[in-house]
Amino acid sequence: MTTGQQELCGNYEHNKQSRQVIEDFITSHVLEKGLDERTAMAYRLDLERMYLWLSEYGIDIGEEKAAERYLEYLIRNKKHKISTITRKYRVLGYYLDYLLTQGILCKKSAIQRPVYVEEENNTVNILSKSEIDAFFAALNKEYENLDSEFRKRVCLRDRVMMELLFYHGIEISELLRLKVKDYNRETGFLVIYGKRQKIRTVYLFSNELRHAMEQWIEKHVFFERENEYQEYLFLSKRGCPLSMKMVILIFDKYRSLAGIEKKTTPKDLKSGLGRYARELLMESRA
Repeated sequence: MTTGQQELCGNYEHNKQSRQVIEDFITSHVLEKGLDERTAMAYRLDLERMYLWLSEYGIDIGEEKAAERYLEYLIRNKKHKISTITRKYRVLGYYLDYLLTQGILCKKSAIQRPVYVEEENNTVNILSKSEIDAFFAALNKEYENLDSEFRKRVCLRDRVMMELLFYHGIEISELLRLKVKDYNRETGFLVIYGKRQKIRTVYLFSNELRHAMEQWIEKHVFFERENEYQEYLFLSKRGCPLSMKMVILIFDKYRSLAGIEKKTTPKDLKSGLGRYARELLMESRA
């Protein structure tokens, strides 16, 4: 039994109805979609921990902004990472949709994405919203203006890598370990292999990113060579896995094209989602 399961067993017992609803949800939204048992366990623990918190504070799942209050608690009190909050945000959204379709909830208020808290004390080099917009605008303009099909394929590869860094906070080392089989084109889920053999699954929530990923996989054959590296998702022009230095050079190219003068690295793009979300929220309120 994992630590998380022991914690739940020791502190909270679901009534049979709630437990059955969670299991029915997991069956229809995880197992029947071909996702593995690790994903099912992650969904189950996310939902059980939410119910534990709601029970402790006397909050009903159907109350307005109940899920948002829980996510804010995880940010402010538990200090969870942005990537963790983003995953839980999506799981809770799927679950509330399910409760609505089953008639368990009469209505569902849209869960607002939480305003993220920076995880690092030193945020000097983290890119602003305007810089990130300029970065991806430069990348997209490059792609549109290229007249060589091969160069367009290379640019497409670069776009997918940079968007995975930004939207999903994937480490460069994790990015370079990805293989074609790690992406499920039917579900939009990507399996990430982290340090110390840790495995997690992320959902590519952007339709544009999923489309670009599918395009890149279709073009992957043009980079494959008769060697042992064909299964890697991101290949160089010579058919070998990209190196960390090459990813940095790709980032620097578009940083320069975007007119971003301050010294930044792909890590600063990876860490920029929190600042981007806050600035976007401030713009919407202005």
